[in-house]
Amino acid sequence: MKNLLKNRIVVGLFCVILSLIICFGLTPMFNNALTSTVSIARVSADIKKGEQITDKMLTTVEVGGYNLPAAIVYEAADVTGKYANADLYKGDYILESKLSDTAMLKNEYLSGLNGENRAISITITSFAAGLSGKLEQGDIVTLIAGRAGETRETLIPPELQYVQIIATTLKDGTDSDALVNDDNGGDTGLASTITVLVSPEQARLLTELEQGGGLHAALVYRGDSETARKFLDAQAAVLEELYPDEPEETDGEVVDGTEPEDTEAETQPAGDQ
Repeated sequence: MKNLLKNRIVVGLFCVILSLIICFGLTPMFNNALTSTVSIARVSADIKKGEQITDKMLTTVEVGGYNLPAAIVYEAADVTGKYANADLYKGDYILESKLSDTAMLKNEYLSGLNGENRAISITITSFAAGLSGKLEQGDIVTLIAGRAGETRETLIPPELQYVQIIATTLKDGTDSDALVNDDNGGDTGLASTITVLVSPEQARLLTELEQGGGLHAALVYRGDSETARKFLDAQAAVLEELYPDEPEETDGEVVDGTEPEDTEAETQPAGDQ
């Protein structure tokens, strides 16, 4: 009985001490963290992707220091002169991942061409043909040919089931993902072409179809690049089936390693016969 009583006293004392530590130690520290403020750089005017950031586009504000992102930029001086890797909007915090020390190249999406695929532009003949101006870079679309061939029928070629858009462009050559608005809120332009990344066989087919009739773009997928790649891989499998690789031939040799048969007839001078 005495041992049980001593154990209860010890446990009680431990609980009292623990509660005192929480009340007078941890709780004030937690409250201070919640109420403390820090100065951070914040966007004061919309900044477009690729634009160089100036001090006029930034402001410094006091915010609560609790639960801020680890990569947030605190000093405006650390942002000024750098370039935006993404569109930034008024009131946004600035993360290090959205900044670059170097300017983005104009038409940077074309620098990724490696000789295997082609970039080709397709005319958007009507508002509806371009999904009412809602197509964006990275979209996966199906291209539908209207009034194709002698029968003037509508076709969905298997080669064009899943095609990736790498740019949408206005009539003046300015790249745009959608409608462009002027200062008065009016529409100043609609993308007149879309540029897609295709194989040589797809590029040839697109050229023929555009000459013969209008092309419509039907949106298939918009989202993360990993899922988009699944659509492109499926299209690549179709292309491989439709256009199987053939052995390349050279003069007197076959590249697959098989020696050609000697079909040259032996000839002798007429006088020796």
